[in-house]
Amino acid sequence: MASRKEQRERLRAQRLQGQAENEADRRRRRLVQYGSGAAFLAVCVVVALTILSQSGAGSAGSGTKDAGLIARQLNGLSQHGTSLGDPKKVTVVEYGDLQCPVCKAFSLDVAPNLVSDVVRKGAADYEFRQFTIIGPDSVLAAKAALAAGEQGRYWNFVELFFRNQGAENSGYVTNRFLEAVARGAGVRDIARWSADRKSSKWDSVLSKVQRQARSLGLGATPSIVVEGPHGTRVAGSGLLPLSQIENAIKAVQ
Repeated sequence: MASRKEQRERLRAQRLQGQAENEADRRRRRLVQYGSGAAFLAVCVVVALTILSQSGAGSAGSGTKDAGLIARQLNGLSQHGTSLGDPKKVTVVEYGDLQCPVCKAFSLDVAPNLVSDVVRKGAADYEFRQFTIIGPDSVLAAKAALAAGEQGRYWNFVELFFRNQGAENSGYVTNRFLEAVARGAGVRDIARWSADRKSSKWDSVLSKVQRQARSLGLGATPSIVVEGPHGTRVAGSGLLPLSQIENAIKAVQ
């Protein structure tokens, strides 16, 4: 038969065990509460991001992203209407649409080397023709770029537009966005630019580019064509390597 001392120790052990189990149960409940709270916060974050994306926020840049980078890239190069660099016997012509994502990729990955290795070295000048095939917003953007060209900032506008490009036909090409690009491109007289871009003269300019593209059999953007003393050569469409363009230059020199 157990002594009183043994009974007391057994009861004390049971009591301590019960307290430990109760404490463990409380800790589990707290962890569940914390986990639920964290999950709730995570759900809130996902919902907020979803709403933000659906609202179109962030679908295009501010209109001024990389303005300084573009200015440095074009620094010292003359601009004549839609052409970059001093007029040469050979001209590299890009038929592009400002809404085209592949044109943006070309602007980022190929054009900088084309400018530094071909235009700056005097092998050819470089022209960007507005081949507006994606939608009405392409026409709005093209006219805004051409109006910037009236103040010698055509190429700054084109390159800066690509850096801030949104999704095709998503409605981001607003007056506010275009004005931000124009300011970032260094257009000095915004009031004049705003009036110029509404001019009906650009309709004939854009129609002429469409006819030129059709005559060359072009149907995609960007398409690169090289014009020189010995004819015209279509270098190709899409994200062409610079070497392919340089071969076309040699063929028409």
